Amino acid sequence: MSKRKIKKRKKYINKNNINLSYISEKRFFVLSILVFLLFIIIMYKIVDIQILSENKYKKNLENLTVDVVYSTSVPRGRIYDRNHKLLVDNIGVKTIYYKRISGTTTKEQINLAYELAKNINMDISKLEEINLKEFYLINNEDLCDKKITKEEKNKLKQRKLTSNDIRNLKLERITKEELDKYTDLDKEAAYIYYLMNTGYYYDEKIIKTYADDTEYAYVAEHVSQLKGFNVKLEWERKYLYGNTFRTILGNVSNSESGIPAELKDKYLSEGYSLNDRVGVTYLEYQYESILKGTKATYKLNDDNTYSVISEGKRGHDIVLTIDIDIQMEVEKILEEEIRNAKENDLNTTYYNGSHVIVVEPGTGEILAMASKQIVNDNGQYKMYDSTPALLTNPVTPGSIVKGASMTVGYKTGAINIGTKMLDECVKILNTPAKCSWRNGLGYLDDINALAYSSNAYQYKIAMKVGGANYYYNGPLVIDETAFDTYRNTFLEYGLGDKTNIDLPVESYGFKGTSKNPGHLLDFAIGQYDTYTPIQIASYISTIATSGSRYKLHLLKEVHEQTNSDSIGNIVKNIEPKLLGNVNLDSIYMNRIRDGFKAVMNTLGYGYMGDVPSSAGKTGTAQSFYDVDGDGNIDVETLSKGFIGYSPSDNPKYSLVVLSPNVRYSKTSEYTSPVNNKISSRVSNKVFEILQ
Repeated sequence: MSKRKIKKRKKYINKNNINLSYISEKRFFVLSILVFLLFIIIMYKIVDIQILSENKYKKNLENLTVDVVYSTSVPRGRIYDRNHKLLVDNIGVKTIYYKRISGTTTKEQINLAYELAKNINMDISKLEEINLKEFYLINNEDLCDKKITKEEKNKLKQRKLTSNDIRNLKLERITKEELDKYTDLDKEAAYIYYLMNTGYYYDEKIIKTYADDTEYAYVAEHVSQLKGFNVKLEWERKYLYGNTFRTILGNVSNSESGIPAELKDKYLSEGYSLNDRVGVTYLEYQYESILKGTKATYKLNDDNTYSVISEGKRGHDIVLTIDIDIQMEVEKILEEEIRNAKENDLNTTYYNGSHVIVVEPGTGEILAMASKQIVNDNGQYKMYDSTPALLTNPVTPGSIVKGASMTVGYKTGAINIGTKMLDECVKILNTPAKCSWRNGLGYLDDINALAYSSNAYQYKIAMKVGGANYYYNGPLVIDETAFDTYRNTFLEYGLGDKTNIDLPVESYGFKGTSKNPGHLLDFAIGQYDTYTPIQIASYISTIATSGSRYKLHLLKEVHEQTNSDSIGNIVKNIEPKLLGNVNLDSIYMNRIRDGFKAVMNTLGYGYMGDVPSSAGKTGTAQSFYDVDGDGNIDVETLSKGFIGYSPSDNPKYSLVVLSPNVRYSKTSEYTSPVNNKISSRVSNKVFEILQ
């Protein structure tokens, strides 16, 4: 290597050394600053924890280490009607309960049971023989051991019998004479012991509800001696209007059983305890998350006393759409008229009740809903509430659906405003003639076809929709898509679909599967598919609003949680929910509404009582009744229905009244006027109350 190159290389090395030194010093400086900043941050956190936020961190630590206990019973939210009349309240019930303390022996439990039995009165009517035998077995082990033979003991050793088999043998061999030696005190102790050990091991067990003041005070004063026993106020529902609307209000599980087995998975997944009281049916179940109260929380102190962390609160109060005054009148009218029809009207062999629904059509709010069933019990008529049937039991609607059928005619062009057709029997090859309720109604336009409920008018529309080339007593061929055309239009009114009312059960009704041409004609007059009464309420309410279908509902308002006697502030208003509109020009919808007004001067006269400016539609349907409940139709009957609204131009309420199986066709032609009477009386009362 030349001297020149060596010299150049040295300069390069020196230059790099200088650069490396400079970089090292810079890195050290930056690192020193970072260390200093980190030190400042650590010092700040130490000062914050020890001085500035000491109380905050102490509280957090306490929350992590403290044993928190929740109260076991809390009042549910109250339920009001639309006018803030209290329907469902809470009452405190003095309750004695037992929660097993770890380490408690069987002998101690028995002694405790006897001690409690001496000081409280127990109803032992639910004590079963097996419970008494088990109590005897525990108290007389030596005597019961002698009931097992040597051979059986050997089989136990040989594992041919299990210990459970041996126990069952002992129980079987406890005699009546041995049990008869037990006094009433023994039996009360046996029942208490059974209650102490039923269910899950360490769960709270209800021993007695509705304890009197003396019993309640005794247990409260002797908690330390009665190891595991204690008292509390168990909150139960109080129904201020008795059985009115009682079924739909729903039920809460009782204090003894807690969460029912069929709902256990649902409620446990939501954080409930097995012994919690929960809504199990209808509105109590539907709005459980709103009605349930907030449990009080307590801190368990070192001396086993409790300190309150947060007070419990009653659940949210709810206001229903129901008008309890209308509801009471509807139920009263139903019971009176149903009983009168069964006792005094002819030809009501298979008639056993009627349905009524009253709705505010412009909001979907249900003002009243009731169904009553009458049963002959050994010669005496007894009345039962069957309101859930409004959601689940479909009926054959008959002519009340003709408003929807006319809609199909207008939409498809089968008819137009003023279209006239001759009312005459329609005869299809190899089938009986299909006629209107009375022959010879003459030429009818679209309004009079509704006013006089012409079946023939609807048959002819259906044949046009199906593209049929009809002639008398000839074969009938239709385009099967006509069934879909009808059903799709009916769905726009809510017929054939769930209304999604805010209750936990609802059915679709029955949808026929046959595409027989004659069944299309039956469909058009309400004699094929069936619908639930609540669907029919949606249908008439949609006509009342000129084609706007609102969701039917029972909840109107939710109010804040309070522990006062007065209702809290509103936290949620349930606004009307528009589900859809009937796809029909207003001129045609108005034509249907004019037809419904015309009905009130013909077949519907008197059905809306004395209420002025009404509209509606009557219906008669051939129906069938299963006499013995075996699933097979036994007899042919006739059912009656009426739907209406008032005032006709700006309706305040819509009405559905249905009376299935009101006439036994083969007995006579007489039909009980019970449906007319119910409808007339209900309409008058609703009009009067809403004024």
